[in-house]
Amino acid sequence: MYHFSISGMSCAACQSHVEQAVTSLDGVTSCTVSLLTNSMTVEGSVSPEAVMAAVTKAGYGATLQNSTSSLSTTPTADPFQDNETPRLRARLCWSLGVLALLMYISMGHVMGGWPLPSALAQNPLAIGMVEMLLTLMVMVINQKFFVSGVKGVLRLAPNMDTLVSLGSAAAFGYSVYLLFDMTSLAMMGTADAVDMAYHHLHDLYFESSAMILTLITVGKMLESHAKGKTTNALRGLMQLTPKTAHVLREGVEVTIPAQDVGVGDIFVVRPGESIPTDGVVVSGVSAVDESALTGESIPADKSEGCRVYGATINQQGLLTCQATHVGEDTTLAGIIRMVRDASASKAPIAKIADVVSGIFVPCVLGLSLLTLVVWLLVDQTAGYALARAISVLVISCPCALGLATPVAIMVGSGVGAKNGILFKNATAIELAGQVDIIVLDKTGTLTEGKPHVTDIYTPHGDDSDSALDFVRCAYTLEAMSEHPLAYAVVAYAQERGVTPYEITDFRAVVGQGLQGRVNGVMLFGGSATFVGAYAPIPREAQEMAEAWAGQGKTPIFFGWEGKFVGCMALSDVLKPHSREAIAELKAMGLEVVMLTGDNPVTAAQIGRMAGIDHVVAGVMPDGKEAVIRQLKAYGKVAMVGDGINDAPALTQADVGMAMGSGTDIAMDAADVVLVHGKGSLSGLTAALRLSRATLRNIRQNLFWAFIYNVIGIPLAAGVWVPLFGWELSPMFGAAAMSLSSFCVVSNALRLNLAPIHRDGVYRRKKKVTLPALPALPALEVLVGVEEAINSQENHESEEKHMEKIMKIEGMMCPRCEAHVKKALEAVEGVVSATPDHQTNSAVVVLSVDVPDEVLKAAVEAEGYEVK
Repeated sequence: MYHFSISGMSCAACQSHVEQAVTSLDGVTSCTVSLLTNSMTVEGSVSPEAVMAAVTKAGYGATLQNSTSSLSTTPTADPFQDNETPRLRARLCWSLGVLALLMYISMGHVMGGWPLPSALAQNPLAIGMVEMLLTLMVMVINQKFFVSGVKGVLRLAPNMDTLVSLGSAAAFGYSVYLLFDMTSLAMMGTADAVDMAYHHLHDLYFESSAMILTLITVGKMLESHAKGKTTNALRGLMQLTPKTAHVLREGVEVTIPAQDVGVGDIFVVRPGESIPTDGVVVSGVSAVDESALTGESIPADKSEGCRVYGATINQQGLLTCQATHVGEDTTLAGIIRMVRDASASKAPIAKIADVVSGIFVPCVLGLSLLTLVVWLLVDQTAGYALARAISVLVISCPCALGLATPVAIMVGSGVGAKNGILFKNATAIELAGQVDIIVLDKTGTLTEGKPHVTDIYTPHGDDSDSALDFVRCAYTLEAMSEHPLAYAVVAYAQERGVTPYEITDFRAVVGQGLQGRVNGVMLFGGSATFVGAYAPIPREAQEMAEAWAGQGKTPIFFGWEGKFVGCMALSDVLKPHSREAIAELKAMGLEVVMLTGDNPVTAAQIGRMAGIDHVVAGVMPDGKEAVIRQLKAYGKVAMVGDGINDAPALTQADVGMAMGSGTDIAMDAADVVLVHGKGSLSGLTAALRLSRATLRNIRQNLFWAFIYNVIGIPLAAGVWVPLFGWELSPMFGAAAMSLSSFCVVSNALRLNLAPIHRDGVYRRKKKVTLPALPALPALEVLVGVEEAINSQENHESEEKHMEKIMKIEGMMCPRCEAHVKKALEAVEGVVSATPDHQTNSAVVVLSVDVPDEVLKAAVEAEGYEVK
């Protein structure tokens, strides 16, 4: 993949021309041009030189961004520096100064009788020439419009500047024609001729020509300023990295530039300082503020062996760390790369705007010419017809169409980055907002992914002394073991401040338990059979253990030789806020499914605790993909997992969402990485709300961009003049055009205020309902892949169904899918049909073997082609 900086683009038409020029090259598989960031991303086997040559031939400039310049996190590097707004501001100031004098003469004196020097006031020809000279000054100040517009015409790729320059030039040319006519009248010397020359002053359009350029410059400046704000989040990320690092070289602390830190270097971070790069704590204990990367406001405790990340802030103690990732390999660089790539990519919803933008300017030029001809044919004056044609040129705005999607994507991805939600591309942002079904992995996603002590039982009940003695016995044995369950027992004991006994003769009995001698007496721990052989287990303890086992928990027993001490239950536990997140997902109108390889009993218990209605259990990693494929028949599916064992399912889902702690951002299988909340589900609902808000914002922008042109162009052409007398002057048309793009960008900036963490926001009615699954008490649990794929058919009917897949060409939208579905399901023997216009296919479930010709005929009768 190559990244290029593009120069010379002024509107969506330019963007379309660059894309077409590069896409036509052999070896290019994907090309995305961003008008917002003036950048281009190209994938394929084509060389960078060939790409730059194609862009240059199309009339624009292209430079290759090396990874350092495009992703540098040093404070001095800012590829998003707003250099355009100051230039536009200077142009505007000069234009306004000259325009004020021009308006005083043309409007103030000619129409209002404002005073002028007598030598000028009594000479209409002189007044006209002064107006012409002042207009020429404004045109020179804004010559960029004319240069870009003429270039667009010469390369047969007209753009917005072509419309603006043509409108301004037409008004200027017509006024010059009238000025020459005034000279002819002045040569007559008669009183009537002088009066006619004065009358011509009212017909001049010099002020309109200058006003068009000035108002468009106003709009361009406002648009540029607003566009600069859309990159604030990304710019803020790039400026997080500190300038210096304190590195130990041969035992001596040396201060060097942060970018010079190498892998393996030992660096020191004092309280209040930023950590210069990713690394591992070698010594020291502290709390680190990681909110800049994860959005988590609570500082993370760090001690020896813990990972630290560049751009986070050490708050308390002194930390000595060893660098593990530097430069482009750091977490911060990865986040910047992901946000930049998402901002530069295009969402599917933008396809219509791209098609329109490619033909917009030629169509407007044709409409303007048609307007001029029609008004001349109905015997209107040349001045009136020209005013209508110019109004059409200057009110038309392709920029609003081109900016409608990318500005929302840029702001949305930036808001996500600030909240620990990383979208890899614009498609992920759009699809996440359309999700109907959320599929959650259990271990590591819903739960902590490691066992915890959940219950304890002692013969003496709640007596604190006996309970602590029991925990001390368990700690004594498990501290000597390396079994995963032992770590949970040790952590439980340490949290309660318990110290172990001194133990000798320790021995681990494989598959049974542990034993050791304490003060001359043998202590045992493990299964009921193992411990019960040395210490009789009370009936009540056995019943308690059976109840725990029924809940999917693992019981462990402990006892001295001849004396039972107690038992405890261990189990994986829900992460904080998991239940609240599930409740929010349901309130948002989504179906929630848990997909796990764990046993049905444990899965059922976790499902009950989390409040999940659909649980698919006993599924191996390669089988999860088949379950996702089955669920996609009911709606768009998002899979949320840890990005490792769930990779096939993450890839198969419409949107793959990976839980991460900051280091998981490189996971290739996922489309979205949830860094917020140290791996909790609190970021999931925020990601979905942000996606819905962004999608809604894009639709608003596209609606405004289309409706503005649909309403504005007929009004400017004078379509409503015969009916209502409505007409639009060129100056008001230019003002409307200048504000249209600004309104689109400003609307996108509202996403910075989107309440993505507020419960009840961006809810919707449930769109899909999953079929009933084989039920356990109060919970639907599905065991195994085969049952996952065939559960609906087996539940509804004992008949054996067959399935056919049809390849269909011509489906373009959900309405096409509905036509195909209706046609197929009308065929006798067809149980259901699920067309998909994105894959150009339809899955047909049959109760009998319906001939292929019959199915093909039904589809082709609706106007589609079966391959």
